[in-house]
Amino acid sequence: MIEKDTIRLLRECDAGIKMGVDSINDVLNDVSNDEFKKLLSDCRNEHEKLNSEIQSLLDEYGDDGKDPNPMAKGMSWIKTNAKMAWDGSDNTIADLMTDGCNMGVKSLSKYLNQYKAASEKTKDIAKKLIAIEGTLSTDMRPYL
Repeated sequence: MIEKDTIRLLRECDAGIKMGVDSINDVLNDVSNDEFKKLLSDCRNEHEKLNSEIQSLLDEYGDDGKDPNPMAKGMSWIKTNAKMAWDGSDNTIADLMTDGCNMGVKSLSKYLNQYKAASEKTKDIAKKLIAIEGTLSTDMRPYL
């Protein structure tokens, strides 16, 4: 049971990181404030660093990880592009990114509770990812 829950939680973290990195990449070139751009870029780098750790663990278990849900990714893309077409300001970007962070915190917390038998190392990774998302959400408030 431990191995099964560990792999499942790692997969969800993998999908969450991929979704977060894709979302940041979708808006980064549209950010006009240099400090805000650095904030998003630094967060993307933290996600990618954590994902390297996740990939190493998934490799140990012989697992390929998980891509984000195509429906969720598609809906996110539509929402982002519609809002950006209407108002491509930093405020809009901060609003979109805050929503994404909050959804990430919510879903990862759910998976952390669901996969209670996961290894402590994997739980720590999930908690670290939740903390990164929560911090980004807070740090974006000045740009809302």
